[in-house]
This record gives sequence, structure tokens and C-alpha cells, in this order.
Amino acid sequence: MNSLVVVFCGDYGLTARFGVKLAPQLSLSWLYPRIIWGGIWGALFLLPLSLTSVLKTGLILSLGPSLVQLFFVFPYKAGKGIMGMDLGTMTPLFVLVFNAFWGVSAALWMKMARS
Repeated sequence: MNSLVVVFCGDYGLTARFGVKLAPQLSLSWLYPRIIWGGIWGALFLLPLSLTSVLKTGLILSLGPSLVQLFFVFPYKAGKGIMGMDLGTMTPLFVLVFNAFWGVSAALWMKMARS
């Protein structure tokens, strides 16, 4: 979900409109590692949380991948500065929103799977 929202926002110029240089092209080579990492981050849903709201659960669990992206991937793997600031000052906000889509959709999926 995260990857599709990122590509959609890039394709339709939403990120560029806010001065953020995130506009990847949808391809298997770009998408594959994100699917793998999405599955790894999905392990967070195994935590014994007592949050009853899909929205709260998704938003809280989305903070994990957001923090790793902002403070590890961007500065050390991608060379884009702390919080990806080399990509634009609004980058941290977009990362939080993009990962919130992942967290909420994954929480909804988990709720439906348990029903």
C-alpha cells in the first residue's frame, strides 16, 4: 500500500508540489524490496497490543518503519541527509503519511483476517 501511494503521489505531482523529490517509477526491481520489508515490518502486528482501534494501531505501528526510513535509510543508505532533508523539507511529513497508509491498511487487513 505504501509503495502504491508513493508512486501515485509522485506520478500526479503531489510530492513535487510540496518541494519533495520523491517520484519513483513503479517497477518490479523498485517494488520487490518494499514488499519484503513490508512483510518484515508486518511482524509488528504480532505484538500483543490491546489497541481496539484499527486507526490507532496502524498509526502507532507505522512509526517503526517511518523512524528507520528517516534516521537510517535516508542518511546512511541513500545519502539524502537526516530525515531525507536533501529531498525537501516536507519529506518527513510525506514519509509519516505514506507509512500511515501502510499501517492502517495492514491493521485493517489483520482485523478482517481475525474475523
